[in-house]
Amino acid sequence: MTVNTILFDLDGTLVDTAPDLAYALNELLKENKLAEKPFDKIKPLVAFGGKALIKYGFDCEDDHPQFSKRHQRILEIYTNNIDKNSSTFDGIDELLTTLKNLKMQWGVVTNKPKNLTHLLLDKLNIMPDVVVCGDTLEFNKPHPAPLLYACAQLATDPKRCLFIGDDKNDMLAGVNANIKTVAVKYGYGKVEKNWNYDYLITHPSELLELI
Repeated sequence: MTVNTILFDLDGTLVDTAPDLAYALNELLKENKLAEKPFDKIKPLVAFGGKALIKYGFDCEDDHPQFSKRHQRILEIYTNNIDKNSSTFDGIDELLTTLKNLKMQWGVVTNKPKNLTHLLLDKLNIMPDVVVCGDTLEFNKPHPAPLLYACAQLATDPKRCLFIGDDKNDMLAGVNANIKTVAVKYGYGKVEKNWNYDYLITHPSELLELI
């Protein structure tokens, strides 16, 4: 059965958002008169969201009395600078153009909240056929529901879909939804064999060989 639909994770797969998330954390640290953190230490944490950045930056847990306030503030800084340095990864724009020319459907399935997801996509002029966010449904990845919901919205058989991601939870979501998965080596996670992905690519252009 041929593939007719491609679903992408957002951060670390479709768009390189790490620079702006790192900027938000370091701006918050400076506001609190604390030393900035190195980008290479922040980058692997991006997939885990703002709370993970607060825990790392302030060396605290989520029961800290200032945690909620700090989390709210980092999201505020990030929202105001969401496209400061973020951009699609090398080769993504060409890939999306090719998918359009092939009349293939494509979408985004992310754990990022709706407001930030749509703001980022609008700022970067990215127009997927479907977008499923972390707060679209009751469950998010690695639960299969977001992927299956995306397929339903596009009226496509999950067996004719590929899901592309850079994180173990992306691969687990694909397995749970019975959707073939593609792990990317250019993203934020260090790909491990025990992720149980179906395919592995080092550049977006390699995806075309799979379809």
